[in-house]
Amino acid sequence: MHASAIAGGGGAVSLIRMITLGVRAHDFGKLPIEQMAETVAAHGFSSIQLALAKALDGICTDTGSYSPGLARRVRHAFASRGVSIAVLGCYINPIDPDPTSRRQQMERFKEHLRFARDFGCSVVATETGSRNADWSFHPDNTTDATLSELTSQIGELVAVAEKAGVFVCIEGVTRHVVSTPARMKRVLDAVRSPNLQVLFDPVNLLDAKNHATQVAIMDEAFSLFGDRIQIIHAKDFAVDGGALKPALLGEGSLRLDVLLKHLKRKSYIDVLLEETAPATVDRCVQNLKRALG
Repeated sequence: MHASAIAGGGGAVSLIRMITLGVRAHDFGKLPIEQMAETVAAHGFSSIQLALAKALDGICTDTGSYSPGLARRVRHAFASRGVSIAVLGCYINPIDPDPTSRRQQMERFKEHLRFARDFGCSVVATETGSRNADWSFHPDNTTDATLSELTSQIGELVAVAEKAGVFVCIEGVTRHVVSTPARMKRVLDAVRSPNLQVLFDPVNLLDAKNHATQVAIMDEAFSLFGDRIQIIHAKDFAVDGGALKPALLGEGSLRLDVLLKHLKRKSYIDVLLEETAPATVDRCVQNLKRALG
């Protein structure tokens, strides 16, 4: 579903040239391949983020189980219904404190990179992890030493991406190692590869302490690495008792107008709705329609 179709014509094009609207497949649950493809298409979406282990029922997704045949089957199921796979979600903890678990996760991500093209996809995405195995905040996440270690791990993945002709996209989260636009920029500068790009979720960079400065944070992100942002996650938040809580897109405190302003130069960028459900996803689309004008 393109933005012009959502907004009903030229008004959207005058705001941003075009977006490709999608959704995380697993927000519809875990379904067999054909049923998932049909469900996504029935809601009018034209792209998805696909985390195979979370979204597709009836297939083995263990490391070492992928094949070109599986990838083609999945690709065809979605493509035949007009849905592209914008991102393979393979969210790992690149600095997991358990070396064995870390290595297993790294190898799983590499397998996604090697087969991404067979899925018709050029992007594999992950967050940047934490010193805690459960991804919760650890004080060492903020140190230069941890950032340097993360950069080494990301560089290892990017080397595989370069050979496969695909992209690693990393996503910042306020409690993880890449917690600010400035730290994201440091990783991009250190790895120095066009095969490392960014999945940008503005809400992920907000917390109880900084949400009032969300406009400055978005401005900084697009100033520092706007040219490297290839995928957008779209969700919203509300402030409840001083804490951030999820909200439906367009019904919370996110300055959606500011985000859309920054997307003016990102023609056909995949904007993927996040934290929706079958009962609310169409409402989110209508809210986005209104935001587009």
